[in-house]
Amino acid sequence: MDIDPLERGPQDACGVFGVWAPGEEVSKLTYFGLYALQHRGQESAGIALSDGERIVVYKDMGLVSQVFNEAILDSLRGHLAIGHCRYSTTGSPVWENAQPTFYTARDGGLALGHNGNLINTPELAAMLPGDRRGATTDTEVLTSLLADNPDRSTEEAAMELLPRVQGAFSLTFMDETTLYAARDPQGIRPLVLGRLGGGWVVASETAALDIVGAVFVREIEPGELLTIDERGVRSRRFAPAAPKGCLFEYVYLARPDTTIAGRNVNTTRVEVGRRLAKEHPADADLVIPVPESGTPAAVGYAEGSGIPFAQGLVKNSYVGRTFIQPSQTLRQLGIRLKLNPLREVIAGKRLVVVDDSIVRGNTQRALVRMLREAGAAEVHVRISSPPVMWPCYYGIDFATRAELIAGNLSTDEIRDSIGADSLAYIPLDELVSATEVPKDRLCRACFDGVYPIEVDEDSRGKYLLEKNCGTPDNGPLVAGRP
Repeated sequence: MDIDPLERGPQDACGVFGVWAPGEEVSKLTYFGLYALQHRGQESAGIALSDGERIVVYKDMGLVSQVFNEAILDSLRGHLAIGHCRYSTTGSPVWENAQPTFYTARDGGLALGHNGNLINTPELAAMLPGDRRGATTDTEVLTSLLADNPDRSTEEAAMELLPRVQGAFSLTFMDETTLYAARDPQGIRPLVLGRLGGGWVVASETAALDIVGAVFVREIEPGELLTIDERGVRSRRFAPAAPKGCLFEYVYLARPDTTIAGRNVNTTRVEVGRRLAKEHPADADLVIPVPESGTPAAVGYAEGSGIPFAQGLVKNSYVGRTFIQPSQTLRQLGIRLKLNPLREVIAGKRLVVVDDSIVRGNTQRALVRMLREAGAAEVHVRISSPPVMWPCYYGIDFATRAELIAGNLSTDEIRDSIGADSLAYIPLDELVSATEVPKDRLCRACFDGVYPIEVDEDSRGKYLLEKNCGTPDNGPLVAGRP
């Protein structure tokens, strides 16, 4: 069983990376690109690589640094690669569902990595040939449909299929010679293009370009398919753009050193904190963040309020996801595995505690209790996003609405539930304004229930494809743990 010492909060679907760079060690470039995107998915990691004649896929469960080592990367030779780190939003967190997925085509193979979540998966799965209807993820369905086009090139197969795909998808995929990247017409999940010497890189976030030394060129447009090979980059549009970028990327999902739609994420979060201080002041002695995601907003809150900023909580950076079941005693201490209070800093102080979001409330409840036990005189909780009241169907594994605390309790009731002296959230319009992106170009569904793409009730569910299907054979070229 996979245990997280803290409440499992909002999780993104995945991080994707792709590189076409003859003469470079693309396996290591992909490794470091995935390392930069590790925050987007910690369940499994994988790399598909081609030398121009054959695709090899290596993937396994665990963090990027656990799956790959120097010897493995040295054995993966070629000029073209895609990489993926996964958090499951469709299909179980098992090796068979790790990505990149791979299928054999008539003239070779096709590997694909996906960030997002499709909402018409049953319709797409019905298009699969009979011997491939054992797919258990939306990503596998896509891969199979793209590979099952013997009379068309990969590019033409994509141009035919992608207009029929609904939901959020930022894709990197490849055949033996060519790298492809595509983004859904709403552009819900981020995807960017970078230049690396004589080669090209695509990635979920600009931070991954930075870590491999690539220069940001532009965002891949909603509804755009890129084809990258020795002839350069070619762009084709498979659908009109109707931008609805995910607002929660600015709140929590993206790294603070990433830029989205021309706006640095850290700058946005600091500005949100300033606005939060103006909207919901508190009479307190210190502002402390819940590290790390609450830190920029806490800095902004301190600036906006004039209350001193302090690090009142220490985070153990080396505690990630673990498959070791803790003892009952450790489970009760849960939060202390990741966060521990600096008693000398917070004892006797009235605290403003800034966090990015509240999903179920378990983390905040444990945190407030821990701060009081450490001697805090008062605990005022400030949240740098509006109440999360609606589930996400586009690539964030939010709970069902019944499990979302803000979907069932008022702010005062949540305050009482977590034991805080006060609780306040940033208003939605203030959060949107801080991004400098027009409201009608953002998906805000988890906050206001307005979904940019209608979701069929029958198409919902993380395990939708696993109800009546066995595990498929993913092809003979897949390496890693059998």
